[in-house]
Amino acid sequence: MKKFILLLFLLNVTFLFAQKEVSGVVQDNTGAGLPGVNIIEKGTNNGVSTDGNGGYKIKVNEGATLVFSYVGFSTIEKVVTDTFIKVVLSEEGGEILKDIVIVGSRNSKRTVVNSAVPIDIINVKDVTTQSGKLEINELLQYVAPSFNASKQSGSDGADHVDPASLRGLGPDQTLVLINGKRRHQSSLVNLFGTRGRGNTGTDLNAIPASSIKRIEILRDGAAAQYGSDAIAGVINIVMNDNVNELTGSVTYGAYNTNAKGDFLPGTANTDGNRLDQNGFGNSKGKNKSFDGGSIKVAANYGVAIGEKGGFANFTTEYLSKNKTLRPGYDFRKGFGEAEIQGFNFFGNMAIPVSDKTEFYAFGGRNYRDTDAYAFTRNDGERVVESVYPGGYTPRITSNIIDNSIAAGFRTETTSGWKIDISNTFGKNLFHYFIKGTINASLEDASPTEFDAGGHSLSQNTTNFDFSKNYSSVLSGMNLAFGAEFRTEKFNIFAGEQGSYATYDTNGFPITNPATQSAPIDPISGEPRPGGSQGFPGYSPANVVDKSRTNLSLYTDTEFDITDSFLVSAAVRFENYSDFGSTVNGKIATRLKASKNINFRGSLSTGFRAPSLAQIYYNLRFTNFNAGGATEVLLSPNNSPVTQAFGIGKLNEEKAVNASLGFTSNFGDFTATVDGYYIKVKDRIVLTGYFDASQLNLGVSAAQFFTNGVDTRTAGLDLVFAWKKTFGDSKLGATLVGNINDMKIDNVKNGSLDEGTFFGKREKAFLLASAPKSKFGLNLNYSKNKFDAGLAFTHFSKVVLVDYADEDDVYNAKTVTDLTLGYKLSKQLKLSIGSNNLFNIYPDKQDEQGNTEAGGYWDSVQMGFSGAYYYARLGFNF
Repeated sequence: MKKFILLLFLLNVTFLFAQKEVSGVVQDNTGAGLPGVNIIEKGTNNGVSTDGNGGYKIKVNEGATLVFSYVGFSTIEKVVTDTFIKVVLSEEGGEILKDIVIVGSRNSKRTVVNSAVPIDIINVKDVTTQSGKLEINELLQYVAPSFNASKQSGSDGADHVDPASLRGLGPDQTLVLINGKRRHQSSLVNLFGTRGRGNTGTDLNAIPASSIKRIEILRDGAAAQYGSDAIAGVINIVMNDNVNELTGSVTYGAYNTNAKGDFLPGTANTDGNRLDQNGFGNSKGKNKSFDGGSIKVAANYGVAIGEKGGFANFTTEYLSKNKTLRPGYDFRKGFGEAEIQGFNFFGNMAIPVSDKTEFYAFGGRNYRDTDAYAFTRNDGERVVESVYPGGYTPRITSNIIDNSIAAGFRTETTSGWKIDISNTFGKNLFHYFIKGTINASLEDASPTEFDAGGHSLSQNTTNFDFSKNYSSVLSGMNLAFGAEFRTEKFNIFAGEQGSYATYDTNGFPITNPATQSAPIDPISGEPRPGGSQGFPGYSPANVVDKSRTNLSLYTDTEFDITDSFLVSAAVRFENYSDFGSTVNGKIATRLKASKNINFRGSLSTGFRAPSLAQIYYNLRFTNFNAGGATEVLLSPNNSPVTQAFGIGKLNEEKAVNASLGFTSNFGDFTATVDGYYIKVKDRIVLTGYFDASQLNLGVSAAQFFTNGVDTRTAGLDLVFAWKKTFGDSKLGATLVGNINDMKIDNVKNGSLDEGTFFGKREKAFLLASAPKSKFGLNLNYSKNKFDAGLAFTHFSKVVLVDYADEDDVYNAKTVTDLTLGYKLSKQLKLSIGSNNLFNIYPDKQDEQGNTEAGGYWDSVQMGFSGAYYYARLGFNF
């Protein structure tokens, strides 16, 4: 028996090493790379698709034959005789094997090369193996020209879910799709000084990078095609479908704690980033050279189903990341990135039912346990000396659970109509637990941990989509239409009583202020506040259970007037149960000036419905700065308090988008340049703090969500790419850039004071959603078993306004990333490298401690944690 097992093992090993890896590129007759070309090892289910530049890699048996097929192009076969195979496909005699639909066009014959709108296609496998970025937001931040994401600190839930955006607009003005189906948003509302202040957004980091085949970014207004939230553009995440291959990696890294800057002697956290048990700096501890240590383990595997291209692909991913701790002022001794313990699982499958019909399903679960420092309580009525001598720094921790599942059928009728019927469900749950805290009104009888409640958002979407290509009409016509029915539900659920209640001197919750009073702090002489310090729990008065429905109908057409001239048009009708209807349209065109140059442009109207969270979210919280603490009520839009201040009912945001650009392709060089103009009316923002001390609400200030401003944004996206092969060596260079200028045209304060309604500070937060410009130069080299990548990313100046109403200026900085890789064997690759190699930090601000988050820097796009060093072992079997 042992000999038999040994024989099987040897046979498997022999088979494994009999395989060889083949790479190459697939181009059309003009030399342009073709994305999404199907490459199958003949007689097997082993196959891959080309990336956005037409490149591919595949492991095959010795002597194998590869079959190359693409929509509208002839299918050819190539016997594997070399490790690099270049293929040129001709459009003549083309046949359809499997349609590839790129976001921005429902025409299965359209490619990125000849699209009428700007689209980035990012091969995630290449990006993840050539950088040390751990999360999707980080990856896109450095490879997509107008994508921006920022790590936060001191912003409650935003420390745990990074807000991200396109073209400097809000996180909720970019629509996210998975395999072309609408993705649900996070239930979190961004507060305080975060980018995307007052917005909700989609949590891209809930999707494991290892499960993704490619990311398509449509950098153009697309509400007429895809509905609400697509004002800035659309991000479509296409999941892995490879089979008979186990891939993955183990990555470990840490941050350099040497925070460069002219720091003040004796200021918190200059001692090597150590905190004691109460969250204070511990200068007696040994200095640490590194923090934020992280380990990420990921694996992806797929199996073939049947003999007609069916598959089931699964991904698991584990991430453990410690906090970073950087210099902060006295009221913020815990400034830095949050700790994350996360586990991801995602599956993607398609099962052929017949020659023309398949059943598909995809979905996953993301769980994260996060931990971030809140603002420090140094003294006063919020400190109980017998529990926390000298003060303490509470911690806001959370459990985030993100679930999704989509399923449907795709079929093609005998007359050529393609039909797709699907249902997609997703839910995001955000549950707060506050630790290292106290309810000061309970004094030394208080627990030091509380369940503070939380919020959730669920979405169910049913789609009916129909399309047909008419090759005999003009030079080609594609007609698509469909319907979508969506339900959304938003909940806020209460925490335990001690997390929100104020107790009297006898230890009973105060229900009648006339007969009950809180204990008095013996030092300050002020009443002790209730609720968990750091983040007050949601009370029964905050509880929300609201839902709404949406019905939409759309028509989307494309006409190839001639072989060189394309015109596309789309119209969409939407009706919301809570605020009414809207109709939007889009027209786009592309002209082939020559075989190497295309001109393109578009004009569209768009909208974004106010989210349920923006309508109903409410909370009482404490806002800390160098001047002290302020008790604030964030009042829901439908409340009497909001109406009493003259704040109106929330309506949809309305937009006009225009773009004009060109693409060029000359052999190994490609370029795209696209200018854009986006005008948004009635943008939903979060106001400043109004005086509420006379309203008997138990707070001194109130703020609201409102359709507060009109903005216009003009910008330019640039992508220049060059690739060349010299014998065994490959060299590539890509320059991506974005120039973005946003203006506030109108502040809709009515009779309210503009400085309070949306003043200088609030305007600065909105305008700093993206730097004025961002440029990235990415250089790649490979030869045999060795490869290297060097990237330079330049962020322009950012100006924010601090609590003292003074400008905080963050001058332009350039960040350098380096990665070196070596194949130890056919199955193993070792990579080492650094993000922010030279440990560059933003400019340190004034010595008064008036920054938003209490650190020496605000949360800006280049980050505030310094250099990150990593090593990764990748495997492929």
